[in-house]
Amino acid sequence: MLKVCSGVEVIGECGDGESAISQILESQPDIVFLDVQMPEVDGIEVVRRVGVSAMPVTIFITAYDQYALRAFDSYAIDYLLKPLSKVRFQEAMRRARDHIEGRLARSELKNGIGRLDTLASQRQYADRLPLQISGRIVFVAVKEIDFIEAEGNYVTLHVGKQQFVVRDSLTNFAIKLNPTGFLRIHRSTIVNLSRVKSVQPWFRGHHVVVLQDGRELRMSRYQVHGAQLLGISQP
Repeated sequence: MLKVCSGVEVIGECGDGESAISQILESQPDIVFLDVQMPEVDGIEVVRRVGVSAMPVTIFITAYDQYALRAFDSYAIDYLLKPLSKVRFQEAMRRARDHIEGRLARSELKNGIGRLDTLASQRQYADRLPLQISGRIVFVAVKEIDFIEAEGNYVTLHVGKQQFVVRDSLTNFAIKLNPTGFLRIHRSTIVNLSRVKSVQPWFRGHHVVVLQDGRELRMSRYQVHGAQLLGISQP
């Protein structure tokens, strides 16, 4: 989409939040397209660590519409939901250009929140996940999933005493799950919030999430949004 935009030059691309912070500070771009969900350091944390005043014009991109208000609170100029719409992309670019040229009123940004609320009400999540295992399709009830962990190119769903291993990415599963019920607590782990019994401090700012059955899962210290949901105070 950026290739067909006149007057736009892509000067960098990053695969994680840490790299994004370094390149934003070094390259000082005019516009940044920033994914909200990234391993270890998410998009909101990137803004916090770079500093709102130092951030370029920012357009958040995510599959989770629950981040709408947080995106605007972080002074994003606009907010795009996956899969990206060409029309919405063009509108976001128009807003970004207008902001850079000083033509955008702050009140116009707030109008986008209503549009996002409408999209959120239309979004539905499956009650069962189809998994392709050994040449057959197995359906797993989402509410029965305890947690999901990734290792290499494979993802393991822990469902009670059962484990289902499929070749996929954790990000693909995150998109399928309702973010009000499931939380990514680590780059390799998603947990069912209804299975969480307690959260205990570990060391160097890390925490351990304890499930109802006693199993313990490590939580990344950089998952700021997750920490807030689980009631953990962050500096």
